Amino acid sequence: MKVPQGTAPLTGLRVLDLATLFAGPGAATLLGDFGAEVIKVEHPSKPDPSRGHGPSKDGIGLWWKVLGRNKRTITLDLSRPGGRATLMRLAATADVVIENFRPGTLEKWDLGWDELSAANPRLILTRVTAFGQFGPYAHRPGFGTLAEAMSGFAAITGEPDAPPTLPPFGLADSIAGLATAYAVMTALAARERTGEGQVVDMAIIEPILMALGPQPTWYDQLGYVQERSGNRSANNAPRNTYRTADGSWVAVSTSAQSVAERVLRLVGREDLTAEPWFATGADRARHADVLDEAVGGWIAERTRTEVLAAFEKAEAAVAPIQDVRDVMTDPQYEALDTITTVADPELGPLRMQNVLFRLSGTPGAIRWTGRPHGADTQEVLAELGLSEGELARLREEGAV
Repeated sequence: MKVPQGTAPLTGLRVLDLATLFAGPGAATLLGDFGAEVIKVEHPSKPDPSRGHGPSKDGIGLWWKVLGRNKRTITLDLSRPGGRATLMRLAATADVVIENFRPGTLEKWDLGWDELSAANPRLILTRVTAFGQFGPYAHRPGFGTLAEAMSGFAAITGEPDAPPTLPPFGLADSIAGLATAYAVMTALAARERTGEGQVVDMAIIEPILMALGPQPTWYDQLGYVQERSGNRSANNAPRNTYRTADGSWVAVSTSAQSVAERVLRLVGREDLTAEPWFATGADRARHADVLDEAVGGWIAERTRTEVLAAFEKAEAAVAPIQDVRDVMTDPQYEALDTITTVADPELGPLRMQNVLFRLSGTPGAIRWTGRPHGADTQEVLAELGLSEGELARLREEGAV
């Protein structure tokens, strides 16, 4: 999906990405995908650690190619006078600054809200930290893993008789990145009315707690504490993963009563739908052993292809358990162009996730992949009006 840059909805929005790793930079990526001009600011000798996270090819980190897409990359040491002064000049031209330093760090460098807003009253300063800008944990170091632990996610994930389970990927960071992009757009919408910028305070421990649903309300009103239930649900059944005759796995969901009835008719156990307990999802969940035996036994006698075809014909909800190899060839993902191919000057054609959603009139696009460390420093600072002499002094100081 390639479109001229000027047609993207966020064209003209300038974002300074000062953050590292995933939540803050992820939000900047989402904004860049829809046309924002994102300038990634990294330390001259300590690049964003995401450049070295996970597998690499020819010494080039592949995660960065995705996270750094649609970003121009420059280097500045914000702790040095020249770096601070240059950042202030950049902030005066920007709409959004995204940072994830520990609370007080920007203030230590005289780059806090007071200084930034004085230079640019319309600026949105977006602060993404593990625990937020205040409270007893605010100054602790933290990562998404801690949010997955603290929020209640790990406590309800895994088998009932097994330890709490952490996700093998950056779940809390990803959710926080989505939430941060939404927060930025909300603050920008408010700026349209007031003409003034403001501070966004995003604590990574909060969006994942919102994603977990009404647990606090259940506890407040009923004293109910959700427990680990493996792949089962306390709200409906059958809901589980089941192994097919050819050794594959499928997932079945019956959140709707009509779907639960179709599944039981399909597997030849329509008699169970007449049971009084079958009438509600919660009651069905209390009889999950019976329902799993019926559904799992039927699935175990058929191949994955046969199971999927039968469920589709019956209009019952099923999906194959896919790994990334399956995702890359899945026909629905292919139809949506969810995994798209982008040219990369270092590695050639790269396949990666496309932009997050489709807009019919002003679509987003991946204009380029993650660029080398500091690749655009000279160009961006020259556009800012810095002379060759000023650039030379910054280099001599170690500020770039």
